[in-house]
Amino acid sequence: MAVAILLLASCTATVSGHGSATTPTGSPASSSPGATSSSTAAPQPANFTDCSSLFNLKGLPFPAGRFERLSFSCARLQVPLDHDQPSGKSIPIEVVKVHDSNNKSGESLMVNPGGPGGSGVELAVGLAIQVSDKLLSHYDLLGFDPRGVGLSSPVACISDSEKDQLNAAAPDVLTATGLAEAKRLAETVATSCNSKYGTALADYNTVQTAKDMDLIRGAVGNKPLNYLGFSYGTELGSVYAHLYPDHVRVAVLDGAVDPLSDDITSFADQLKGFEGAFDQFQTNCLTRSPCKSLGNPRQVVYDLVKQANQTPLKSSAPGENRTATGSIVLTGVLSALYSQSEWPALGQALIDAKGGDAKGLFKLADSYNQRSPDGHYSNISDANTTINCNDSKPGPTDDTIKATAIKWVKDYPMFGRWSAPSLFSCQVWQPDRTPVPLPSAATPHKVLVIGNLHDPATPYKGAIDLAQTMGNAALLSWDGEGHTSYLQGSTCIDNYVNDYLINGTVPPPKTTCPR
Repeated sequence: MAVAILLLASCTATVSGHGSATTPTGSPASSSPGATSSSTAAPQPANFTDCSSLFNLKGLPFPAGRFERLSFSCARLQVPLDHDQPSGKSIPIEVVKVHDSNNKSGESLMVNPGGPGGSGVELAVGLAIQVSDKLLSHYDLLGFDPRGVGLSSPVACISDSEKDQLNAAAPDVLTATGLAEAKRLAETVATSCNSKYGTALADYNTVQTAKDMDLIRGAVGNKPLNYLGFSYGTELGSVYAHLYPDHVRVAVLDGAVDPLSDDITSFADQLKGFEGAFDQFQTNCLTRSPCKSLGNPRQVVYDLVKQANQTPLKSSAPGENRTATGSIVLTGVLSALYSQSEWPALGQALIDAKGGDAKGLFKLADSYNQRSPDGHYSNISDANTTINCNDSKPGPTDDTIKATAIKWVKDYPMFGRWSAPSLFSCQVWQPDRTPVPLPSAATPHKVLVIGNLHDPATPYKGAIDLAQTMGNAALLSWDGEGHTSYLQGSTCIDNYVNDYLINGTVPPPKTTCPR
């Protein structure tokens, strides 16, 4: 419901392996530069110490000979809670550095996976499996958990059991009862966050995180910033470039959040994208076994949602005591639409669910919601709600939500009704907001914006608008499927990105890589 669906507003990049390749098993024993730090004074150098034991590295699919060359070290940096008060309260930011012994440059590539709420620590380790040897011999991979995320002062508003209830809830805002229930559920989350964190909650926003990035840049000894951001990471990167244009050497912004779109329009564009992505899945499904046995996959989903909302579906997975409502069905479907590689799993999950077994849909939904088999959630939904709400203006009103829901139900028949409750998420949030600035940035070197023509989560128009808005950016396009483009199977895209990151070479104008 409200918490889970809000992830649609700025979705986490799904570069293969990043969501589950690494699992921190504890907090590293790394240095803390001091009780306070300043955004104007020179930052304390980061003291990195080995933290390879924190990650489940054994058995990961590193290319032959690579793992032996890699080292994994962590540091904990103190940054101001409010950069306008650099001598006030500070919070810790967790940073990981993945170093290839062939790299003698001393340069780092800072990375962010999106969300907001995705772990940059996990992303850096996951990228170490996927990027080219040439890139690793040129850059250390530098990942950080943004403030409020993962190992960096994580925001935790509600319990795991409450998240189970929220994710299963499916109020229909077109009914008076459903509208009241959606509003109540959203208020429960907001009230919990507001009461737990007080005025400090407002400082978990994108502008403050971009300022953290500049302190991290200085703490690791990088004179200019080298950056790779996916999905929401494009918004974070563009805000950084807006605030510190002279500090940027190269920046790849892949899967652009549209800077010119308002929140409701952006959400609607995503719903349109996911409806189209399902149509692409359906076309593929009807050509292969066993998926084609479904007949009409879209109608199967409609029927499953209706059935599950009346009598939730059981799962045959050992130890599973949850039952799947229509919300779980749609979460599982949407999860698989981020990447074409998940289409076979979606087809099988729908076949199983049609036979009364929700195990496949639960697996997909839990991956999306970052729920582990033991029932514990990461804090991605808490952080996502917090950052999204702090970044947005107050509202919308009940009347706007009702009018929007009526339109969405008609325009987006699979996902519209289900998504409408998310519009309540920020309605009663704390009032001290920091809307993201329009990211115009006269960077000395061109930024590279990448757009996937068929990206459901960050539609292609966002890449066009971001490239134009930034003022000194090049647009690289891919006629592909799924969310984001780099490391998604296109050698053309990967070669252009690597050449840009290493040599600063911008692709020719109007370059579109084939499917």
